[in-house]
Formats: sequence, structure tokens, C-alpha cells
Amino acid sequence: MDKKNALRAGAVAAGTTLMMLLMSSPALALTRDDGDDPGSGLSVVETLGLYVVAPIALFAVIAGLVMVLDRSKKQHQG
Repeated sequence: MDKKNALRAGAVAAGTTLMMLLMSSPALALTRDDGDDPGSGLSVVETLGLYVVAPIALFAVIAGLVMVLDRSKKQHQG
């Protein structure tokens, strides 16, 4: 890609990014919609449990099941 095309691509990317930032203004999140009824927030422990511990535990269970089922197939074949 020559210098002119690279400059054009950079300008398009910068313009697109700027437009996306302007259109998604966080000030729009301050107004409440009709029927908006947010619940209570999560504590730090609940957040860590939901977004850190639960995915790791789910991964461990799935990996354990795969390993157990894979071993049982190898024992029957061998």
C-alpha cells in the first residue's frame, strides 16, 4: 500500500471512530426510559463470583468431563 492509500485509510478510520464516539455519548445514558426499573447493584464479592469464579468453575467442570470421557474411550480401545 502506498503512502496516499495509507493516509486515506487512516483518515477514514479516524473519521469513523470520531463519529462513533460522538454518536454514543454517555450523556444519553443519564435519562431514564419509561418502565426503567434497575435493581440493586452487586457487591464486590458477588461481582467476582459471577464474572471470575463461575466461569473458571464452569471451565474446570467441562475440562474434567472431557478428560474423564477421553480416558474411558482409550481404555476400551487399548
